[in-house]
Amino acid sequence: MEREVDVVAFDVERGKVREFARATLAEDPVHTDRAVATARGHADVVATPTYVAVSLHHRDQRGWVARLGLDIERMVVGTVRWTYQRPMVVGDAIVGRRRVVADERRSGSGGELRLVSLATDFVDAIGETVVTQEDVLVERPAR
Repeated sequence: MEREVDVVAFDVERGKVREFARATLAEDPVHTDRAVATARGHADVVATPTYVAVSLHHRDQRGWVARLGLDIERMVVGTVRWTYQRPMVVGDAIVGRRRVVADERRSGSGGELRLVSLATDFVDAIGETVVTQEDVLVERPAR
């Protein structure tokens, strides 16, 4: 069943990490101060856990939705879960490979629902997984 949907690449940038820290009210200086981050054993400033959302800006959203045969106007995100192996840090070059892990249909009160489960492994420059994102997309019935 598994098949690759898309590939995305992005860098963990100091300015963007600062923006995410500000936007998410992250007060820990590990997200803004290199000296604090390195004193805690990190190579550089640590990205906030939500930083992986940057990948959305580098994807062809309509393209991968069309490849899956989903109607974007009837699609909602059911769940999203992240599992971190380590934090992303400034300087990381990240590549995410998204794949379908399940595609099923279920009866709902308004008709048949399509549930597509996706997993994206975000790896660093040496190929080690940094974070895995799991999504369940729900396509509502046509009206």
